Amino acid sequence: MNILKKVLVFLLVVFLAAQFFGPEKNQGDVSSLQPFLAETSPSEDVHVILKEACFDCHSDYTRYPWYSSITPVNFWLADHIDHGKDELNFSRWNEYSIKRKDHKLEEIIEMVEERSMPLESYTWTHKEAKLTPEQIEQLTAWVNQARTQLTE
Repeated sequence: MNILKKVLVFLLVVFLAAQFFGPEKNQGDVSSLQPFLAETSPSEDVHVILKEACFDCHSDYTRYPWYSSITPVNFWLADHIDHGKDELNFSRWNEYSIKRKDHKLEEIIEMVEERSMPLESYTWTHKEAKLTPEQIEQLTAWVNQARTQLTE
């Protein structure tokens, strides 16, 4: 067996062994979103947008695709989710101060209008998460309404 075949066999064995190891999944309780939903009162359309485009990376509950069990993809996904939750975690909404909530809502508008959220790498495999101009408008209007409710 030549050296290339040996290297390929070795890499295959390493890849197969790696499948037995993976990060912890983000599978908290979906009911943790209730304080956020109760406080911000999204319409059904906006709730669907949030579910399809935001909650998987920005809450304690992720709907995982079939390929999320493949190492190293699972580590890449876990890193994205951890980073997303560090920036904004809708499941921890009730732990945020009024000022922080307002700032996070303001950032939602900025990120969505700039089309930096949802991430392009997320929309590659989640076509339903790619926001249309109408959805961006709906989301922006809802965020602006939610921000005014914070100060009342």
